[in-house]
Amino acid sequence: MATVVLSVLGDDRPGLVDAVAQVVADHGGSWDRSHMSRLAGKFAGIVVVTIADDDAQALIDGLGPIRADGLLEVTASIATDPDADSDPTPGAVEPIELQLVGADRPGIVREIASVLAANDVSIIELVTATTSAPMAGEPLFEASLSLNVPPSLDLDRLRAALEDLANELMVDIDLDTAR
Repeated sequence: MATVVLSVLGDDRPGLVDAVAQVVADHGGSWDRSHMSRLAGKFAGIVVVTIADDDAQALIDGLGPIRADGLLEVTASIATDPDADSDPTPGAVEPIELQLVGADRPGIVREIASVLAANDVSIIELVTATTSAPMAGEPLFEASLSLNVPPSLDLDRLRAALEDLANELMVDIDLDTAR
C-alpha cells in the first residue's frame, strides 16, 4: 500500500472536502487522517490517504480537475516513510505539551521554534490563535504545542531556556511533562 499526503488550499466555500473525498473514493483510496481549517477566508488542510501502490499515481492525476476548475490548489506526494509519524520506539523520544499565552507581537513562533530546535526538540503539532484579551481587548496570542523530546535532554535546561524566553517575550509558558 502507498501513503499519499495531500495538501489543499483554496478560497473557502461549500463542497471543497467533498471534491477531494470524491477523487479519493473514485480511486479506491482510504482517507486515513486529516487536519483542515478555515483561516483568513481560505480553506487549508492536509490529508493522508492510503491506496494500492498501483493506484497512487492515478489518484494524484485524478486531482488535476480540482486544480483546473480553480476549486483548490492541491499538492500530492507519495510518502517515503509512511510509518514515520507512528509511535516511536519506546525510549526514543518523550512527548510533552507546551502552552503559551501572552500579548501578541511578531516573532513569537520563531522565538519558540528557535529554542526548541536548539535543544533538538521536534514539534509534532502546533496550533495557534489570536483572540482579544478579556479586560483590555488587546490582541492575545495563544499557542499549543505537542513536542517530542530526546530522552537525553535535560528538561530543567529546556524549562530554563523557555522561562528565559517567556520573560523576554512577556508571555506565560507552561511545559507539561511526566518526567
